[in-house]
Amino acid sequence: MRFGQSLLKTWLPPVIVPVIQRLRRNCIRFEGSYENWEDALADCTGYDAESILANVLKASLKVKRGEAVYERDSVLFDSIEYAWPVTAGLMLAAALNYGRLDVIDFGGALGSSYFQNRVFLDELTQIRWSVIEQSHYVRAGREHIADENLRFYETSEQCLLENQPNAVLFSSVLQYLPEPRLVVDSFAKLGVDYLIIDRTPFLVNEEASLIKMQRVPSSIYAASYPCWFFNMTDFIQSIEKLGYKKIVKFNSLDKLSNLASWQGLIFKRTNNK
Repeated sequence: MRFGQSLLKTWLPPVIVPVIQRLRRNCIRFEGSYENWEDALADCTGYDAESILANVLKASLKVKRGEAVYERDSVLFDSIEYAWPVTAGLMLAAALNYGRLDVIDFGGALGSSYFQNRVFLDELTQIRWSVIEQSHYVRAGREHIADENLRFYETSEQCLLENQPNAVLFSSVLQYLPEPRLVVDSFAKLGVDYLIIDRTPFLVNEEASLIKMQRVPSSIYAASYPCWFFNMTDFIQSIEKLGYKKIVKFNSLDKLSNLASWQGLIFKRTNNK
């Protein structure tokens, strides 16, 4: 049986609601082991399915209209689960820029992290939140979600014509890119002050990075897609070679597999005063 959010609130005691939500997340499975991204992709349905966007848009609109408090991966929550290190990293970037935050949210769906942190962002002198996403997300975001602070772009080139970011946020996205380090490298070359990474799987054992299939249950949205599991040491060293210093490592909200630990990292450009 699939419980809707309204049914959860109506029929279950409040203490049970987050348990059901955690069970939903725990139904996510990781299968196989692939030599390369192309082989994994051939076995998957992909993450550009319109059904995924439909669920995310429905949930995001409820948050925007004030009918729900918080959305993550199309799942609605009764209270905001803050990723406090991410919030702190964003506020640090703003503090060192006279209260102005210009952030690129790469792969940020329909602005989930923006709405998650909005109570703090609203206190800043200036906020520009730019989501870079797939074209169908951008169309939906521009039509239904965008506001005076939140904008959507299909490419970094389009975004950079209008913005000068002092932070880039990668939240639950790098593991779903065929060449994640090339993406990080492209933003590092811009001289962005802070790289904020969250909800990213790192192998518990210090083995080489590997690719698996992530299978999402129909209770969230039926889909499967390739997913990187990174080696932490190699990952950090690759970014530090780009001229950044790791200032903090932290545990993320996700706990999806015993094979990996979902963690976050914040990097500061080494010549940033």
